[in-house]
Amino acid sequence: MPHAYTLADLLQLMTRLRDPDTGCPWDRAQDFRSIAPHTLEEVCEVIDAIERDDYPHLREELGDLLFQVVFYAQLGSERGLFDFAAIVDGLVAKLVARHPHVFPGGTLASRRAAGEPAPETRGVKQLWETIKERERAMRGGSGPLGEIPATLSALMRAAKVQKRAAHLGFDWPDAGPVPAKIREELAEVEAAVATGDAADIVEEIGDLLFACVNLARHLGVDSEASLRAANRKFERRFEQMVERMEGDVEAFRALAADAKETLWQAVKQAERATAGAAEN
Repeated sequence: MPHAYTLADLLQLMTRLRDPDTGCPWDRAQDFRSIAPHTLEEVCEVIDAIERDDYPHLREELGDLLFQVVFYAQLGSERGLFDFAAIVDGLVAKLVARHPHVFPGGTLASRRAAGEPAPETRGVKQLWETIKERERAMRGGSGPLGEIPATLSALMRAAKVQKRAAHLGFDWPDAGPVPAKIREELAEVEAAVATGDAADIVEEIGDLLFACVNLARHLGVDSEASLRAANRKFERRFEQMVERMEGDVEAFRALAADAKETLWQAVKQAERATAGAAEN
């Protein structure tokens, strides 16, 4: 199926939307800061579509995310900071430099010699981090844990901090010792709860979560995605509990704790039985 519109059309559309005389009043009123929350929302919608395997919707959400980049490019162009071409140029140059195993000559046209073996994934990741570390040093002004965005979710930022520290050799050798660390942190939470010190409880809970992220990282699990999946599972099961009460929220609220637990276990068992039947 042919596609009528192109990237050039999208850039022209953005210019039209921001036209001071004939553009859209809402689009003309925006700036970098006002658009930022919309960008975060679009990223979340892209991830949600991927995790639901909703690929027709994913195409639409990727378009919305691309529009955010085009919007920033237009704002940058209007202020004489950068334009879309500069964004693309900088991106390609950075990716060529970070993939010397693909572009050995440092140019987009350069290629690895025929028959030369490709590096293993682990080696590529190590090379990537080394190059990024060198780039950070060249920019200056930040320590080894610098430039990790403070706006990342706490789980994602914990994983980033741990990966950066691991690259510098400060890490467990493997996942083996981490469960013991989690048990240690849990014991410290329980001790803090026993004292009733609110500030200490907050600190120890943070240490426990940080240790859990560490275990997930060593096991190759994305802790953010794992928690999102757990959220969805709880939501699904909880809604089924209420459905078993014919959707009567107040009747559900009035149930005794043991009755709620029985309902919860029934929902879990029914879900497992359905999953087992699907596998067969």
